[in-house]
Amino acid sequence: MKKIETQSSKNRKAHYTPAIEHNGILYVSGQLSIDMASMQLPKGGAREHARQALANLQAVLTEAGAKKENVIMCRVYTPDIAFWDDIDDEYAKFFGEHKPARVVVPTSALHFGCLVEIEAQVAMI
Repeated sequence: MKKIETQSSKNRKAHYTPAIEHNGILYVSGQLSIDMASMQLPKGGAREHARQALANLQAVLTEAGAKKENVIMCRVYTPDIAFWDDIDDEYAKFFGEHKPARVVVPTSALHFGCLVEIEAQVAMI
C-alpha cells in the first residue's frame, strides 16, 4: 500500500490519509468543500461548494499522478438533496464526457458546515 499526502494534509493532525493506492486502485478519502489552505468555506451555495470539493479531489489526483478520466466511482454526500441540481452541474463540468459510477448520499450536517463531500476510487493505469 502507498499513502498519498497533499501539502495541506501533511500539516493536519487528523487521523486519515487523503488517499491510499492498493493493487492498482486509488482510494480517495472524502474531500470536503473547504479550501484546505485557508480553512475557509466558499462564498455562495452548493454550486461553489461542489466546485471546491472537486478542486480538492483534483489536488489529490494530481499528487497521486492520476487523471480524473480514470475515476471509477464517486460517492457524493450533501446535507440537502435540494442542492443536487447545482452539485450535478458542477460535477458534469468537472468530468466532461467521462461518467464514473456514482452514489448520492443525503446526510445530516457535514463537517465545518460544508455542503458537499466527495470520495472516489480511481484506476491507476
